[in-house]
Amino acid sequence: MPVLVIAVLFGAAHMLTNGQYGFHRDEWQFLSDAQHLDWGFVPYPPLTAALEHLGLKMFGLSLVGLRLFSVLAQVLVILAGGLMARDLGGGRLAQSFTAIAVALSPLPIFEATEFQYSSFDLLWWVLIAWCVIRLMRDDEPRWWVAIGLLAGLGLQTKYSIAFELAGVLVGVLLTDARRYVANSWFWAGGAIALLLFAPNLVWLVRHDFVSYHFLQAIHARDVHQGRADGFLRDQFLLNANLFAAPVWLAGLFAYFNDRRYRMLAWMYVVPLLLFLFAQGRGYYTCGAYPMLLAMGSVVGEQWLRTLRPAWRVGITTLMFTGVFAIGTYAVLNIVPIASSGPLRDFALRNNGDLREEIGWNELVAHVAAIRDALPTEQQANLGIAVGNYGEYGAIALLGPQYHLPVPITTVNSGWLRGYPHTPLTTFIVLGNSQERVDELFIDCRLAGHSTNALGVINEESRDHPDIFVCGRTRKPPSELWKHGPDFG
Repeated sequence: MPVLVIAVLFGAAHMLTNGQYGFHRDEWQFLSDAQHLDWGFVPYPPLTAALEHLGLKMFGLSLVGLRLFSVLAQVLVILAGGLMARDLGGGRLAQSFTAIAVALSPLPIFEATEFQYSSFDLLWWVLIAWCVIRLMRDDEPRWWVAIGLLAGLGLQTKYSIAFELAGVLVGVLLTDARRYVANSWFWAGGAIALLLFAPNLVWLVRHDFVSYHFLQAIHARDVHQGRADGFLRDQFLLNANLFAAPVWLAGLFAYFNDRRYRMLAWMYVVPLLLFLFAQGRGYYTCGAYPMLLAMGSVVGEQWLRTLRPAWRVGITTLMFTGVFAIGTYAVLNIVPIASSGPLRDFALRNNGDLREEIGWNELVAHVAAIRDALPTEQQANLGIAVGNYGEYGAIALLGPQYHLPVPITTVNSGWLRGYPHTPLTTFIVLGNSQERVDELFIDCRLAGHSTNALGVINEESRDHPDIFVCGRTRKPPSELWKHGPDFG
């Protein structure tokens, strides 16, 4: 099957390039949370950390190994895209074009380069759409069980899946699919989704819905920093290959015009409008585009059959060439193809996420060197206080080889882990300004800076490069922890 070959080839390409730099600061957060499995974490539901825990057991601290799950997720996304085109009546041309257009879209490319919860969120969106296509094509209500299962997994991955589920429900109510509301399989699917989500829901209740407050804070930050700007622009530039825009637009139009599949049009429009009015970030709707590309490819293939052979070949060649050209540019920006030379420099210059993979090993080694330079009596009761989850994860995972203590933080899920019972008299403090450390600790002095051998400017080296050595905290630790987590 061509679609399977395409998916496997792209997966293999990602496996060959995923070991170039280091872990992203977000990956360090997942890795640290994977060491403290629970039914929930401050920023997200538990499934992603559970997968990372499994990866650590299987591969250790391996870039390629731990990112394997993300690669497999995107292989399935590409494969599902092609299979959606097949199930909508498309031939090999439509299936292959859909698979290639999905594989060469910027967001799916990125989601295979790092271990992110959005990698799996994208997968559940696409698989739910595929199940809906099968449901409508065969008029087989038992597909609601699969939809419920995927919805439950989605809710255990990223709460924003609720926006797609809102699209599913609106699509049911506004189309002929409303007949399923009276079907027991529809309610069975809903019950399965709720049952899978229930452990995290209980955790949220027990922790005063801390994740909801986290999402509020992060959303306010994103809006303030302009990260939600350009939402409509990103639908064209990030979520799908730009050259394939006419195809997915044709797919949306075709869904609205097809009484059988009209539900899928609402599955795109409802999340799009909800995120637009809520000022969500552009990539949140990425999972809706494979189903649009699939239908658009089927419609395009049918249209090509009405043309003369010369026109058919010319337009087909143009579309594949354009998609490959845009995809190649995206790959050069996103994928860590080279560890040195102009390709590496180009990627690091244009991709902020790649820059966030640089310098963590050096940071931990530098902290260890600062510790080793302290007098013995200061080393005896030493704590390492960090100001962001990247620092926390890097020191928690890499620190043991230097015999560093477990770091301390009130940021995100680090707050849940509390404060050491043994009184600490000396602290190495990272991720904070001079004013902040003087507010929290006594007798602080500058001890070093966060740098990296490549001279890359990233969040760590730009926003909080200073490393301090301080004395005791000015307030009892219980006072610092009682206000709840800091969100970052």
